[in-house]
Amino acid sequence: MLLLAVPVLAACTTVVTGSPTPGTVLEQRGPAGTVPAGLERFYGQQLGWEDCAGYATTATTRGQYRNKKNIECARLEVPLDYAKPDGKTITVGLLRQKASGDGNRIGSLIINPGGPGASGMSAAANLAGTVRDSALGERFDLVGFDPRGVGSSQPQVRCLTDAERDADRLDTDLDTSPAGVQQTEQENKTYAEKCAASTGADFLANVGTRDVVRDLDVMRSALGDEKLTYLGYSYGTHIGAGYAAAFPANVRALVLDGAVDPTQNSVESLIAQAAGFQQAFDAFAQWCVRRQDCSLGKDPAQASKAFRDLTLPLAQRPVDVGGRKLAYNDAIIGTIQAMYSEELWGPLNSGLTELKNNRGEVLLSLADAYFDRDREGKYSTITDAFTAVKCVDEPRVTDRAVLDDLARRYKAAAPFLDDGNPAVGALDACAFWPVPPTAQEAKPAQGLPPALVISTTGDPATPYEAGVNLAKALGGGLLTYEGNQHTVYLQGNECVDPIGDAYLIDLKLPAQGKRCS
Repeated sequence: MLLLAVPVLAACTTVVTGSPTPGTVLEQRGPAGTVPAGLERFYGQQLGWEDCAGYATTATTRGQYRNKKNIECARLEVPLDYAKPDGKTITVGLLRQKASGDGNRIGSLIINPGGPGASGMSAAANLAGTVRDSALGERFDLVGFDPRGVGSSQPQVRCLTDAERDADRLDTDLDTSPAGVQQTEQENKTYAEKCAASTGADFLANVGTRDVVRDLDVMRSALGDEKLTYLGYSYGTHIGAGYAAAFPANVRALVLDGAVDPTQNSVESLIAQAAGFQQAFDAFAQWCVRRQDCSLGKDPAQASKAFRDLTLPLAQRPVDVGGRKLAYNDAIIGTIQAMYSEELWGPLNSGLTELKNNRGEVLLSLADAYFDRDREGKYSTITDAFTAVKCVDEPRVTDRAVLDDLARRYKAAAPFLDDGNPAVGALDACAFWPVPPTAQEAKPAQGLPPALVISTTGDPATPYEAGVNLAKALGGGLLTYEGNQHTVYLQGNECVDPIGDAYLIDLKLPAQGKRCS
């Protein structure tokens, strides 16, 4: 459906106290900038800013939001289905730290940490202290949002109970016989059915990036910004690129760190990611063998085999960890989690050493971090939301020849993850998803200001070339960071951070070919 756009004159701001909820401040800064016809009430809505404690949905966010004076939260109302703006509505959670400077505020810096399914509210709360007294914090309100279906947004995407998620992690699904594949596919079909039953097919049909991009434009206007200033990490770069394609004239600045490759389909992206994780594992092995206590021996060329020898027995004999068990899948996921940052290489080495002694506390803890499971056994929405978004963002892969080839190529690209079984693919949950994909082919954006793409040479999840390709696609600048981690901006690097700040504040791109380490 094509919506006509109408220009809106300068936004006004009205702040009203004494709102229905004690302590809430009602604020109207929109509508601002261009507003699509028929959506005026959303673009110009009043936001009720209040204490964030009631927005916490996990142990982590309860700790982040409790008694914090500099942050405030609100709910943004958006249409469930943008083709039916007068129909059902949902809410998107927002967390804000206001600019600390006097009189030189530029606007809002909206951030998303990726996933899909990660909480932007939590990410903003985590960055608030770092940003507040910086040049960035003086000029921008820092705003994080939980995309529709995620975290504090309502409703949530929720497919499995906590107990079902624990049980699912113990199911290895390594049997590639016809019977084993059939069992795996039936489990994936059941998962898709549970998602539809728990969340609703109408919501699942409108949870993808297409709709998050529309929410982001509503957010821009309601916050009072004629143009969007945005920071996206990982999958958040996909949101940013999607916004650039849909609303190029509404962009002020985009920092995209840890890029999703716009030139790859889902199969090629998985293969590239497998190679990225192998590269990261090889770097870990090189680091490890220089230590006296290396869990993988002294020969980096044998590290993949040593890792497989340690972890594969878990497929048949999980290790007891208190009242839980460390199974093969969690050992792999715990290792993957550690590939995201060199800071986790030490714990990974300790965890693999524990495994030699029939213990699994560290690896299980790393896997819990990946799945966002707290000590009480409660899970966030991240895993279910991840699947829900991917299933509507990507074309379904149902050709078994393609799936078998994918399994073969994946094992070849990441030999440390080779489980030794024949390369046979199985239909995933998306093949049984109750609603069709909604992603639209992105067209080159006309009139888009230059974006800043940051790409890390040793990034395991979004390999370096993905950032090179995204910068080319957007006609933007590329900053190369030489390191082994996933994303880098606002993490204390004395080279990267000032460059990102200068771009966001003054729209100044780094020199072509600029590299940091």
